[in-house]
Amino acid sequence: MKKTIFLTALLASTAVSASGGGHWGYAGAEGPDNWARLSPDYSACAGKNQSPINLTGFIEAELEPIKFDYKTGGNEILNNGHTVQVNYAKGSSIQVDGRTFNLLQFHFHAPSENHIKGKSYPLEAHLVHADQDGNLAVVALMFTEGAENKGLAKAWSQMPQHAGDKHALSSSVDVNEILPSNRDYYRFNGSLTTPPCSEGVRWLVLKEVATASKAQIEAFAHTLHHPNNRPLQAVNARPVLQ
Repeated sequence: MKKTIFLTALLASTAVSASGGGHWGYAGAEGPDNWARLSPDYSACAGKNQSPINLTGFIEAELEPIKFDYKTGGNEILNNGHTVQVNYAKGSSIQVDGRTFNLLQFHFHAPSENHIKGKSYPLEAHLVHADQDGNLAVVALMFTEGAENKGLAKAWSQMPQHAGDKHALSSSVDVNEILPSNRDYYRFNGSLTTPPCSEGVRWLVLKEVATASKAQIEAFAHTLHHPNNRPLQAVNARPVLQ
């Protein structure tokens, strides 16, 4: 059941959570402080292994390189009221821990949800993957203001302006064009950063920061009309590996 909630929520294309829970948001009575109380489906939001976190206090580890096998496949962009999301066609994946995780979609948060060594970034991308058993892995990428991101420009050219809007992309997006060439990463165990906040998610945060232009960052912010970053969560006893 939990795996079904995972994937349904991840692929939802409406402003209301598709997991069967209630409305949620980023402020007021529906804001992050109250997510766990909005629905029994969201009880994990009060858990001990939640995301995002401030990545610091690193533990040195022999992390195996992530094996990326990404093809051009971003074929649909939607605005679900909580983020702008690009859905990805089947056929792209990563390999972690000897498992294959298929890329489902990538979406954005502004400002960044995770912090690195106490630093917040103006934009963060989450590339969401699932293996055949529904286990999740998220590759996170931070953006700083700078040169235009050419890969991002393809998706942003058809930015849906209203919650519920969805467009087929006239030119498929290759997520490789968004990512940096150096893909060394930090790793920790966490959760989804939105309801149902399900835990057991492998978080793989790229060390190298990408650039996006000021206009690109502002275009996303103006589309959502509000910040969409969950506040930092307690690390508790979790190690953050590098």
